[in-house]
Amino acid sequence: MEQLGWKASNHFALLLSFSLPPSALGLASENCVDTLDQVLGRTLIIVAHPDDEAVACAALMQRMREPYVLFCTDGGPLDVYFWGRYGSRQAYSLMRKEEARVALSHVHVNDLEFLKTRDNEHIIDQQLFQHLPEATEAVSDIVQRVQPQALLTLAYEGGHPDHDSCNFITSIIARQRSLPAWEMPIEPLFKKQERKFQKLRSAPLPAIQLHPTAEEIARKHQVLEAYASQGDLAYLDSVTETFRRLPAYDYTRPPHDGVLNYEAWQWSMTGRQVSAAFEAYLASNA
Repeated sequence: MEQLGWKASNHFALLLSFSLPPSALGLASENCVDTLDQVLGRTLIIVAHPDDEAVACAALMQRMREPYVLFCTDGGPLDVYFWGRYGSRQAYSLMRKEEARVALSHVHVNDLEFLKTRDNEHIIDQQLFQHLPEATEAVSDIVQRVQPQALLTLAYEGGHPDHDSCNFITSIIARQRSLPAWEMPIEPLFKKQERKFQKLRSAPLPAIQLHPTAEEIARKHQVLEAYASQGDLAYLDSVTETFRRLPAYDYTRPPHDGVLNYEAWQWSMTGRQVSAAFEAYLASNA
């Protein structure tokens, strides 16, 4: 996908039209001390793949009254590298779905589903940015059905194109439905040599760190261990989870100017292609 050739004036107007007001994201005033109370009720957790929720918020979910987990892809990339030893992409995807159900049972989460478009199709892992209109519509339908009090998603970090797409979709729906939206930066959880994610950038409100209890840590490890297909998730460097209000990102640009994590892995897409898809969606809905 080629980068869209916007004139400077149109680009600036688009940014102005999409700057989210603080009320749309539930942003408090600068003098207000932020807490995680907003996401401890009925919260829709919008992630890309089975194990994202385990890594990012398995401890926090144990404190939620009604967590509802939505996986936006089927967990099976097209590249045989990921599924070769399982016989087929479909078999790998089905196994990951079953792992998710078992994993979430360890933290007593029974409300989960895998996103389907109105054509009753799942979205293939790594391809969420190519299906933004139908994915956003499908997530919006689920929000209408579940009636969450808040949304929680993965941060706009450049770690995975599906993670960034979940962040984008959540920002759209938060604005449309005036729902508080939060994000989960996962870069701090990894050993620095393992990932090339951006560091936490400045945001309207500071990030909040959740330090789990020993019991919450034990259950989080059970959740992580249930994802046997993903290898040893013990490469996580920390069990501390990080959360912050979803900032008003400029989605027409990649998360940062350096090499993104999936570019370093030499996947087929680039950050410019992903942000071009976001820009095209914004232009078509301006």
